[in-house]
Amino acid sequence: MKTTRLRVGRIAALLAIVFAVTFFWAGGELLLRSSMPKINILPAGAAETAAEVGSAWERVHRVIFLKSAVDAKLDKSTYVRLSDIPLPMQQAIIAVEDSRFYHHMGFDIEGIFRATLVNVQTGAFTEGGSTITQQLIKNLFLTHERTLVRKAEEFVLAIALEMRYSKEEILEMYLNTIYFGSGAYGIGEAAAIYFGKPPFHLNLAECALLAGLPNAPSLTSPYVNFTAAKQRQAVVLAAMARNSYIGPSQAQEAKLTPILLAK
Repeated sequence: MKTTRLRVGRIAALLAIVFAVTFFWAGGELLLRSSMPKINILPAGAAETAAEVGSAWERVHRVIFLKSAVDAKLDKSTYVRLSDIPLPMQQAIIAVEDSRFYHHMGFDIEGIFRATLVNVQTGAFTEGGSTITQQLIKNLFLTHERTLVRKAEEFVLAIALEMRYSKEEILEMYLNTIYFGSGAYGIGEAAAIYFGKPPFHLNLAECALLAGLPNAPSLTSPYVNFTAAKQRQAVVLAAMARNSYIGPSQAQEAKLTPILLAK
C-alpha cells in the first residue's frame, strides 16, 4: 500500500512538472497577462500577442487532453493494429530507430549525449537523439524546425504520451504515421505500395527494407534508388543482429532474399 501511494505520488509530481514546464514554455506568461484587467488603449503588436496567447492555450490544452488530440490526428481508414504487424517489422524499426525504446520514458539520455557529442564534433545540428516517442509526437503535432522551443514542447509531450499509453500502443501509432516514401504513410500503405500485400504477410527481408526507409524516404525508396534501399536494408539487418533479434546467418539470408516489388 505504501509503495502504491509512493508511486502515485511520483506520477502526480511528474504530471505537475510536465504541466508547469509546458505552461510557461508554451507562453504561460502570456496567458497570465491576458487574464489581467484590460485597458482601452491597445498596445503595438496587440494582434500578435493575442495570436501567441491562443497558441499557448492550444499547447496547454493538448497536454491536458492528449488522448483526444492524438485520436483526432490518426487516420483510422488505413490504421493497422500491432497484432497484424509482423514481429520482425516491429523489431526492425526499434533496432534501427530507437534500440532503447523499452528502457526510457519518452526521451533517451544516452541518445541525447551521443547526439550532442556528434553535433559538437561536426559543428552542426546533424543529430537529434530523438526516440520513437519523440518522433511520433513530431509526426502528429509539430513541425520539423530545429529550435529550442519546439524541442522543449516535443520533450514534454513525449513524457505525457509515455504516461498515458503503453509502449505497444506508442509503437503501433508510430508505425501507422511514419512516412515510407513514394506516397506511403504508415505500414499499411507501405506494404501495399511496395509489395502489394498486407503487413501481416511481410517476410524478414521486406520488413528490413521498409524499416530502413523512414531515415530518408525520398532518397531510399526502392522505386527511386533500389541500391540505396538495399544498403539501408543491410544497416537494419545488422542492427537487428546487434540487438539479438536475429542471428548473423538470418541477417545474411535476408540480404540475399530477392525483393519483388509490386510495380
